[in-house]
Amino acid sequence: MKTNRLKYIIILLLVSGIVSGQIKKFRKVENKAFTVGEKLTFDVRYGFVVAGTAVMAIPKMKRIFGRDVFHVVFRVNSVPAFDPFYKVRDRYETYLDKEGLFPWRFEQHIREGGFKRDFSAFFDQRRGIAKTSEGSYKIPPYVNDIVSAFYLARTFDYSDKKVGDRFHLENFYKDKVYPLDVVYLGKETITVEAGTFKCIMVEPLVVEGGLFKSEGNIIIWLTDDDLKIPVKVKTKVIIGSIDAELTAYEGLAGKPEAKINNSK
Repeated sequence: MKTNRLKYIIILLLVSGIVSGQIKKFRKVENKAFTVGEKLTFDVRYGFVVAGTAVMAIPKMKRIFGRDVFHVVFRVNSVPAFDPFYKVRDRYETYLDKEGLFPWRFEQHIREGGFKRDFSAFFDQRRGIAKTSEGSYKIPPYVNDIVSAFYLARTFDYSDKKVGDRFHLENFYKDKVYPLDVVYLGKETITVEAGTFKCIMVEPLVVEGGLFKSEGNIIIWLTDDDLKIPVKVKTKVIIGSIDAELTAYEGLAGKPEAKINNSK
């Protein structure tokens, strides 16, 4: 009996050692840019035609493996009048660690014309493994999906950057890790339906797993303040070029200081 009890204690100690060995102290990233309740709405234009709408929202907090996470949802839908030409019903979701701003889970559900794709990945950030329906793959610390990378980029300090300076990120998609650099392009004032904003311009160099089927550069205008709200996105796609422009916002983490007319 004593021998069995001793074996049981040894096994418990070994298991505890393995588990504790996997746990590490995660980074903390200062975030003044967004919070729960933020909702950003965009018109998606193809030329002069409003072809669809897009919504980026953080509806709630969740818990994953004892960690608080932002549940971020990004949807793109074509408008009914455009559906007969090219119907789009896309949804992306990421579960973003509140303190460290790295993802624990990512989902992609694409419906574009006749194209369909569903993909999901669980990021075991403790052990450095991404688990998908197609297998398990090694990942570097704090690897991103494309949506979490965008929200992390909103927290970067661009104030001392020169044109051409870049931040380096890494993006996991399907079964590989791809480089994802964010290049600073300068400043510009932009007017959209939601107002006129002083903006910084950035270009994410997306290799794979983007939010659109891109065949060229993607330029993003972010408000030049702590919030770094995306005001406009311009990208080339297979069928031409698409602009997404901010039409409404709510639930911001603070006042949009970069807005020239702050009546809203």
